[in-house]
Amino acid sequence: MSIQSPNSPTESPCNIAKKVKLNHYNSEFIKPLALLAPSGIWLLLLLLLPTLIISELSLVKDIAPGDIVNPDGIQNYIRILQPLYLQVIFNSLLFAINTTIICLILGFPVAYWIGQMAPKRWRNLLLLGFVLPLWTSSLLRSYAWITILRPTGLLNSLLTSLGLPALELLNRNPAVLIGMSYSLLPYMVLVLYASLEKLDQQLLEAAADLGANPVQTFWRVTVPQVFPGIAAGSLLVFITALGDFIDPELLGGASSMTAARLIYNQFLGATQNWGFGSALSMTLILVVSIAIALVIKFGEATPNK
Repeated sequence: MSIQSPNSPTESPCNIAKKVKLNHYNSEFIKPLALLAPSGIWLLLLLLLPTLIISELSLVKDIAPGDIVNPDGIQNYIRILQPLYLQVIFNSLLFAINTTIICLILGFPVAYWIGQMAPKRWRNLLLLGFVLPLWTSSLLRSYAWITILRPTGLLNSLLTSLGLPALELLNRNPAVLIGMSYSLLPYMVLVLYASLEKLDQQLLEAAADLGANPVQTFWRVTVPQVFPGIAAGSLLVFITALGDFIDPELLGGASSMTAARLIYNQFLGATQNWGFGSALSMTLILVVSIAIALVIKFGEATPNK
């Protein structure tokens, strides 16, 4: 047993309490920081810094690889307002909106059947089977649709064998919509399923007891309950379709020019105008950011009961 000297300094209870509080504060601060550091560094290096570089390049007119970066104005953004480029952006928005509508119309019945009508023991297996195409490359899926939609492909061979006229779909807008809808439909189904699985059956029964027909029950009871899922799924599909490059490039023709294809041409095509391509990219990022904000707003909303 050690005996402390009367002259040895001792810490007051106040100082000890301050040290304990400081150590507790450091522990509470360092632990979350250590958990967030890997993903934070990843996002900083591969998202934030490239976005800052693109934003700087967007302010340089007619810059090519190897040129000195000297931001001098917003001429590239003003150029986007030309009718030709506005038409390209409009085409991109139109493809994204039409794809979202198609996926919603096709995906809602599937998600409703899996979430409400299919036996519970089969639901996970059904969802797995529905998302299996996502396990393959989007490039392979697009080439598969080329094989199906080309003039001598599977679809026209089937039509001619039935005595029906062949369809010219490849390198046209319908082929792009088919490819994009096929690629993005599983995302819509997964988001809708998450909402439809939680559908309150008591409200449906109460609506039926009050004399509501199935159509009224659907619009006044079912849709309000799953509206957050509808909004989140639609915006998720819209965001992805807006930036899709592979399907318009492989399945579409010259009339299927989209913002993603135009950006590709500015960076890797014959044009080599990185400034204008960066301005287009920042414009697309702005549109996607607005859509993501809407996803956060409506995706976390709860229906009023």
